[in-house]
Amino acid sequence: MNSSEQKNTAILLISCPDRKGIDTALTRFVSEHEGNILHFDQHVDLQQNVFFMRIEWDLDGFTVPPEQIHAHMAPLALDFNMTWQLFFSRDVQRMALFVSKMPHCLFDVLARVESREWRVEIPLIISNHETLRPLAERFNLPFYCLPVNAENKEVQERKQLELLQEHRIDFVVLARYMQILSPLLIEAYPRKIINIHHSFLPAFPGAKPYHSAYARGVKLIGATSHYVTEELDAGPIIEQGTIHVSHKDTVEDFVRKGRDLEKTVLGRAVWAHHQHKIITYHNKTVILD
Repeated sequence: MNSSEQKNTAILLISCPDRKGIDTALTRFVSEHEGNILHFDQHVDLQQNVFFMRIEWDLDGFTVPPEQIHAHMAPLALDFNMTWQLFFSRDVQRMALFVSKMPHCLFDVLARVESREWRVEIPLIISNHETLRPLAERFNLPFYCLPVNAENKEVQERKQLELLQEHRIDFVVLARYMQILSPLLIEAYPRKIINIHHSFLPAFPGAKPYHSAYARGVKLIGATSHYVTEELDAGPIIEQGTIHVSHKDTVEDFVRKGRDLEKTVLGRAVWAHHQHKIITYHNKTVILD
């Protein structure tokens, strides 16, 4: 959706203990203030007895000014013991990209933004290698190279954090950034750092997982996108995908198919995040339309 088609909407994400009347109360709140509901989705975790909901409504004609919606929602949220977040579609999010040497995910992300498939801004790209600087320059984006090793990791991550804060970054995408993030960055951006990796872990760890998978004769390869937590590759999963391979495929075919899948899965994850479709709960995600 390009800027000329962008509606002026409010998006509300909530989770709370399940009980009767939650959806009725929320739809009444919107309708009583002349709001037109555009999207509504809900889910109940019957084991945990938790209610999840995403509701989006048109702000044109809505009688509560955007800056006052929080105050008007507060009594309702308190009554139902809600955990809730309010977003506005007109707010353009600022996304930072972390990369290393592999260009496939970076190129795909930049192409999606350039074509206005995603309505986000990219104020900067951060890398631990110079390899992808020409690609950043091709898209006229600032590129910061901060090499990381065991001796300077803390210093470099503090520089990274300063850059993210300076550029008022809303969320971070690790587009095949081959470094483990420390708690410094993770705590600064909880549930706002999105990673992508192949789905062989932990069966095929190391620098050449596709080669290991080929040698093992696997029939299915995959990719996983998730939020980053302090436990390596164990954060809440946002998106996953798989593709069949066979004895006819070479190692090069494995790599090509795997990287193509990584781009697709990462793209779906970033889309869900920046469209405010995700609620995290107990290290899981609920993806609502």
